[in-house]
Amino acid sequence: MLQWIHRSPQHWHGFINHEVCVTNRDQQRFEGRVFTVDPVSASVVLVSVQENECPSVRVILGHAVTDVQILRRGTEETERQMKSVFLPDRAQDLSAEELKSRRESVRLWLEKNRVPVTEDGELLCVANALTISAPYRPGDCSSASEIILSRIQSLVEKLPSPEENIPGHQAQLSRSNITSVLQTQ
Repeated sequence: MLQWIHRSPQHWHGFINHEVCVTNRDQQRFEGRVFTVDPVSASVVLVSVQENECPSVRVILGHAVTDVQILRRGTEETERQMKSVFLPDRAQDLSAEELKSRRESVRLWLEKNRVPVTEDGELLCVANALTISAPYRPGDCSSASEIILSRIQSLVEKLPSPEENIPGHQAQLSRSNITSVLQTQ
């Protein structure tokens, strides 16, 4: 059986938003919801949210993790709670349609830059070495390879705005400019 630290980022991603019990080398157990797993160190970020209390965040270092068991699967409601703990309100306000559009824009941009990308549900997967989760910004990239991570993040940062990314948009602008010039004469 593979040790936790030697698992793939895709494997770790399967634990995000689920309530888990993490056991470390000293047989200590920690329970909470997985917010993320660091792709470089395999460290697990657990969040415990009790009613009427501030959320508690605990990081279990990847090299110390011996076992992770899912206690309860996450739901859309728990995902929303988890996001509200860390993400700014603006990021949470994106509709499903806006997220889909953003995912498609990022996918097309990566393909245009000759990066092999596939969709796996809500995730974008780059060459089986990196994943990009919603809302598909540079900070939403996750990879065990720092080189791949930095290069893809750099590409995502350079993503053109929607107007620049629409084929034929420049031609439409030119036609509208010509029309407005003709109307003023």
